[in-house]
Amino acid sequence: MAALASMAALASIAALASIAALRSASSLSGRQVTRVTEPTVETTTHISCNTKLSFKQFVNMFRPMLFFTLMLAVTLVTCRPDKLDADLKAAMEAKAAMEAKAAMEAKAAMGKSVEVSGKGGSDINDGGRLLSLPEADACAQRPKQWERNGHWYFLSTNVSAYKDIKSDWLDARNLCRKHCMDAISIETVEENDMVLDILEKQKLPYIWTSGRLCNFKGCDREDLQPVLINGWFWSGSGVKLAKTNETPAGWGYQPWSATGHFKRPQPDNAEFEINETKESCLGVLNNVYKDGIKWHDIGCYHTKAVICEDSPPLLQYIAATNPNIKL
Repeated sequence: MAALASMAALASIAALASIAALRSASSLSGRQVTRVTEPTVETTTHISCNTKLSFKQFVNMFRPMLFFTLMLAVTLVTCRPDKLDADLKAAMEAKAAMEAKAAMEAKAAMGKSVEVSGKGGSDINDGGRLLSLPEADACAQRPKQWERNGHWYFLSTNVSAYKDIKSDWLDARNLCRKHCMDAISIETVEENDMVLDILEKQKLPYIWTSGRLCNFKGCDREDLQPVLINGWFWSGSGVKLAKTNETPAGWGYQPWSATGHFKRPQPDNAEFEINETKESCLGVLNNVYKDGIKWHDIGCYHTKAVICEDSPPLLQYIAATNPNIKL
């Protein structure tokens, strides 16, 4: 575009130079003529040439303008988007490819929260909402309350903006994801002990985790049956939970509660028997059923605080799409 502007300016200058030369050679003079027409009077100015020019002189005077007009035409042809510098074009394509790859990874990590049911909503009563993408500024300034194994964590009730907020399972995850984090995935006994300690010290009645029952489309695989035993996974990390009727290998104790509303071992999908709401989400309850601090399957519409932890895929996505950001 800069080249176009320059060539256009040069063509204008050439045209002005040609006109000036014409004036010099032709001794232009002007005389004013008044023409009377009905019903108005018009005053016009006529230009007359007192010097005759040969065809060769005429061409020579307009040659600069013709030259620069030709150059302008060449510029219009050669300054097309498809004629970009090869290195610049390659760099732009590489950047676009990197961003596309990061977006695909984030989309895969994001996923759809649930399949929408025939009732116009989902089995977690979310109206078909989707998980949200992270926000760059919020990720750069995410709360960092404590660190473990290279992951930062925060408890939502200890952040002023979320102090009085209790969210359903999906909104709790989105609260975390805004900051390039996700609801906690409790994959080791050490991490579970950390959660138990937090609930006890903070005197919290319960918190959400990213735990989810695979009871939607695509979860009819044989290895996930029966679903209450084999169908639980951490949606924040994609890691499958151990069988719910067995103590996880290396843990030394069963994190699921031995009781609940109907005094049955968890998970038991008890609320479905009450109001046909599936208990598809995993929360940690603090002695609600006089059972200590234990895992329970819960209807996902219930509202609770949440522990958020860093999400590597979301951090990578923001880093790839915001090259100068500090996370």
